[in-house]
Amino acid sequence: MPNAIRDPRDMEYRSAPHFAIIGCGLAGKKRAAALPPGALQVTCDSSLLRAEEIARRHKGCRATDNSKEAITDPNVDVIIVSTPHAALGKIALSAVRAGKHVLVEKPGAINSTILKHVEAEAAKTGSLVRIGFNHRYHPAFQKAYALVRDEALGPPMFIRARYGHGGRIGLQKEWRGQLTGGGNLLDMGVHLIDLASSFMGEFTSVDGRLSTYFWKMPVDDNAFLNLCTADNRNAWLHSSYTEWKNLFSFEIYFHDAKLHIDGIGRSYGTGRLNYYRMRPEMGPPDTVIFEFPLEDPSWELEMADFQKDIELHRTPTPGLKEGIHALEIVEEIYRKNRGLVAIAKAG
Repeated sequence: MPNAIRDPRDMEYRSAPHFAIIGCGLAGKKRAAALPPGALQVTCDSSLLRAEEIARRHKGCRATDNSKEAITDPNVDVIIVSTPHAALGKIALSAVRAGKHVLVEKPGAINSTILKHVEAEAAKTGSLVRIGFNHRYHPAFQKAYALVRDEALGPPMFIRARYGHGGRIGLQKEWRGQLTGGGNLLDMGVHLIDLASSFMGEFTSVDGRLSTYFWKMPVDDNAFLNLCTADNRNAWLHSSYTEWKNLFSFEIYFHDAKLHIDGIGRSYGTGRLNYYRMRPEMGPPDTVIFEFPLEDPSWELEMADFQKDIELHRTPTPGLKEGIHALEIVEEIYRKNRGLVAIAKAG
């Protein structure tokens, strides 16, 4: 390893890590806002104006349009990659080769092969990699994980989930509507896959249907998935760009209870967790409703968890293992839907 690159396993050289953000669109802005004062050192985007817009808000931060310059900056310990899908894995790979820790937005790469290369290189350098599945950090999901841990809900049986985008003019021309963006499955569907996996574990049987009903684009605008674990627990997932009214609904059925997360804030409605507890005599269940009306804190909670990963040098969750599993499911769905196989090979 060149002398200019520090071993990321040695964090004693500074009390808190310094960050660079590569990709200064909407996600990049949210990532920057989630960082503590003074932590952001470099912003980078193909549009220097976008990078400068974020840099001006952070004292001591500089802007560049050269990703290599951001990655190799000796004052940067962590790279946040928030570019469109096609560039995520390539930039993450360069960052771990440079000995930097990485938070890369979901899905982490355009296919699992690239993410496996990141995994191999990270093992050599000791870099930690977190996949930005921030939905796990929405308050309703955090409460759901606590109930699973603390309450006797019985074993999980199945999941039914829907995630629908209302659409907007020009959606078909955006990067997510192109082959290198991957369409709805790679954009929104992977969130559902990851969330379902976080409750059910690994899915060993994968089936599904991709359709392009409305938007004139070469990728799917709807994805319908049927996933099954080795012990026959199912997840039925539907993600969509044709919902017309934004919707999020995630139902987890246990032997003795049901958890229903409805809404994730803003245009998707107030985050709400409905806890239905079966009575011994059955009939209408005991019901407790938790509401989370405040602004979405998931970005800050996820970032705090990643900084704790770095401090303790613990394996991030969700990390490369979870990202690879989600992408392998995506690729299997592509293989089962002829005409869209090229997506899995793009990038």
